Amino acid sequence: MKQRLQFFAKAPEIMKAVSALNKAVDECGLEVSLLHLIKLRASQINGCSYCVEMHSREARRDGETEQRLYLVSAWKESPLFSERERAALAWTEATTLISNNGVSDELYASTLAHFSEEELVKLSVAIGMINTWNRLCIPFHAIHPMPAAKAA
Repeated sequence: MKQRLQFFAKAPEIMKAVSALNKAVDECGLEVSLLHLIKLRASQINGCSYCVEMHSREARRDGETEQRLYLVSAWKESPLFSERERAALAWTEATTLISNNGVSDELYASTLAHFSEEELVKLSVAIGMINTWNRLCIPFHAIHPMPAAKAA
C-alpha cells in the first residue's frame, strides 16, 4: 500500500496541536501499561495496522508480555487482565464504537468502580487520541514503521 499523503507535512500547525495532546495523554498519570492496552485495543477495533504494530512493539519494549498482547482482542475470555484493565478495555470498546450503543449507565458505574472521575476523563481523552491517530493513519495509508513482510 502506498502512502496517500503525509499529514504532518500538509497540515503542520494542527498536527503540532495533535502531537501536544498526544504528549499530554502519555504524561497524564495513567499507567503506561494501561495506555498501551487501550491504544492497541482501539486500533484493533478500527483496523489500523500501523497503530496495532506500533503499539504492540512499544508495549513489548516497556515490558508487556507477548501472551497478553496476543489476548488483547479476546480480553473478555482471558484471566490475564486485572479488573482495572478489564474496565478500561470495556470503556475503550464502548467509546470507540460509541455509535453502536452509546455508553450505558451500567458501564459508566462499573468503570467508576476502578477509576476516579479524573482518571475516567483522562482515559476517555486517551481513547479519543488513539481514535484520532487511527483516523489519520487509515485513510492516508500511513507508512509502517517496520519494513513490510515478504509474501509467502
